[in-house]
Amino acid sequence: MENGKVSSKIENGIATITFFHPQSNSLPGAILRKLADEITAAGNNPLVMVIVLKSEGEKAFCAGASFDELIAIKNLEEGKKFFSGFSFVINAIRKAPQFVIARVHGKAVGGGVGLASAADYTLAVRDASVRLSELALGIGPFVVGPAVERKVGTAAFTALTINPAEWKSADWAREKGLYADIFPTVQELDKAVSDLAQKLSQSSPEAMALLKKVMWKGTENWDTLLIERAEMSGQLVLSDFTRNYIEKFKAKEKK
Repeated sequence: MENGKVSSKIENGIATITFFHPQSNSLPGAILRKLADEITAAGNNPLVMVIVLKSEGEKAFCAGASFDELIAIKNLEEGKKFFSGFSFVINAIRKAPQFVIARVHGKAVGGGVGLASAADYTLAVRDASVRLSELALGIGPFVVGPAVERKVGTAAFTALTINPAEWKSADWAREKGLYADIFPTVQELDKAVSDLAQKLSQSSPEAMALLKKVMWKGTENWDTLLIERAEMSGQLVLSDFTRNYIEKFKAKEKK
């Protein structure tokens, strides 16, 4: 995969799905589709007891949507197709009968917050602050919004959305329920993720699958809801406001 990759491995009942992009683990459409496919495949594999979702690198966990791809969108259909990629990943996590553990080793922005929210159990390092930047771009966190709001509640989701320039600390994210726990170092984070995954791999798959259905009750309409939300974002990304913002941001990065 040009300028990014997704890999997966299964060991002792634990499926580890890893993504990477050189631009702070941003998410172009190809990576989103591959992530959804790998999560779905793991979910359908009877040898998989638990799924771990992580990214590579030492800095950001995920910078959200790829600006290069956003600026290349020319019409509503292309915009809807791109943002639908986030819906595919979230719904793949939702539908997998196994619990999905997210390992957040750095900052999460936009769609990255969506991934952390969609996971059933998210562990992070202490400097893994979060930010929903979409409104600053002239769009909104429409597709990831239901996953974020489900995890942190309406008030916290509103605070993240209305103030897109402000980073919220990992302590804040833990307090609101986005992170189940936070750790001082990546080494301690990795140990916690490994320990939990191993414990779950020895648990009853039937019990875990039923628990997951109970936990996700009320989201049965997300197959259609998130696609409708993708169309909203796909329309807004064509605006002059969004185009100008991205162009200014990219020009600033080059200096």
